[in-house]
Formats: sequence, structure tokens, C-alpha cells
Amino acid sequence: MVPTSKPVATGTCAPVAIRAENLTKEFKLAHHAYASLKGLLLSFLPRRVEHVVALRQVSFTIYKGETVGIIGRNGSGKSTLLGIIARVYRPTAGIVEVHGRVAPLLELGAGFHPDLTGLENIYFNGVILGLTRKQVAERIDAIVQFAELESYIDAPIRTYSSGMLMRLGFAIAAHVDADILLVDEVLAVGDARFQQKCYDKIAQFQREGRTILFVSHDMEAIMQVARRALWLHRGELRADGDAPTVVQEYLHAMQRETD
Repeated sequence: MVPTSKPVATGTCAPVAIRAENLTKEFKLAHHAYASLKGLLLSFLPRRVEHVVALRQVSFTIYKGETVGIIGRNGSGKSTLLGIIARVYRPTAGIVEVHGRVAPLLELGAGFHPDLTGLENIYFNGVILGLTRKQVAERIDAIVQFAELESYIDAPIRTYSSGMLMRLGFAIAAHVDADILLVDEVLAVGDARFQQKCYDKIAQFQREGRTILFVSHDMEAIMQVARRALWLHRGELRADGDAPTVVQEYLHAMQRETD
């Protein structure tokens, strides 16, 4: 689908951070009839496989230093797109180029081992994100202090609340010197004071020229944080342009659906 908004003008000499071309992702869902004893006995029969297209020929270019909000209804493909950029999923078709170290905050608890302590998970995640153990050790105090988990850092992750998980995940992502930060709704979990602390850190990243992709259902947050927005609708790119314009188009479309 042709975007209804023009992309935000960015100098062509700016380095590319992320480029997607005809990006398509399809999931295969196998349906089982195990809800009854009869279904279990008939489980040898062929399963019904449903093909779900989460993304369909999505193309865009994000330049180094841009902060881009990604909006759309539930099931529109936002999280799938971030998952592909973070190398969690492989695209079914099309290409995606990512230039730089990525720090993903895709879902609460993702990448954490529940039986390891918070401290052990910092080392575990830091190494996964490209740091050496020495580099992680140099950042430990800063990470724990930012997360405000000094009293709980030696407790297993499975004992953490959702807010504590968010704080630890953001603190790790904020201290791995990533070029690209992916944030998927997780900031909605924390309390207002810590959310503001995270937004202040995002503002610091912006001043440092890092690239940020920010998924949220909070349109005020999108317009506060992002200059540009991508609107995904049923897996297709509906609009790509300056954030206020795209957000208004999205809100008007949602209003028309409810009228």
C-alpha cells in the first residue's frame, strides 16, 4: 500500500541505520483438536495449518540518529517488525539491513533466565548484546543503580515483579553502548517516576545521535519522543511521515471505524 504521508526529509548523506525492502513475515499456526478425549484420540489425523501474514511487503529507510515511532492496532505487525530487526525472527521474504549494535527491549522478561539472579542476568544479557565480561563488570554498578534494584539484585529473576523486570531490562539496554535502541511498550509497566527517568535517558540517546525505534499505543508519548512515525495496518505500511501528521491520520481512521 502506498503511504499516505511523505517520509520526513532527511539528508541523503546521512548514514543508513535500518533499511527494509519488501519485508514480509508469515507465521504457520498448527491447530490441534485436543480440547476433548475424542480430539486426543484423533490426533493422528492431519493438523490444520493456518498461514498468518504478519508483515506484507513493508519498505522503509531509517537514518542514523532518527527516533521513529511505530503505531498501529494490536496485531498490525509492530512487534514482529522489531523482532525481525532484533534478529529474533527471520523474514519470509524481502530484506532488512541493520547497521550497528542493537539493544532490544521487546517484552518483559525476554532474554532473562528465571532461575538466575538479577546480577547473573546482567552478565548473561550484556554478553549476548556484545559486551565482554570485563565491560559488563565495569558497568554493573551503573546498571544496578539505574534500575534501583540494589536490595534485590541477588534474588532470582522469577521473584521480580513486571515493573522490576522492566527496570532491569531498560537499565541493561541503556548501558551497552548500542547504536540502535528498540523499545516495545515496556515503558508502560513502570511507575510514572521511573518512566520519566527512562524518557530522560532516551533524550540523552537522542542528543548522542543514536537511533531509536519506539512502539507505543500512547500517542502523546509517540509525539513527545519521535519526530517521525510509521503506521502499520494489518501488516502493511499505511503511512510514513512526521509524527503529528501520521498520528492524526491514525486517530481519524480509528474514529471512523467506531462511528
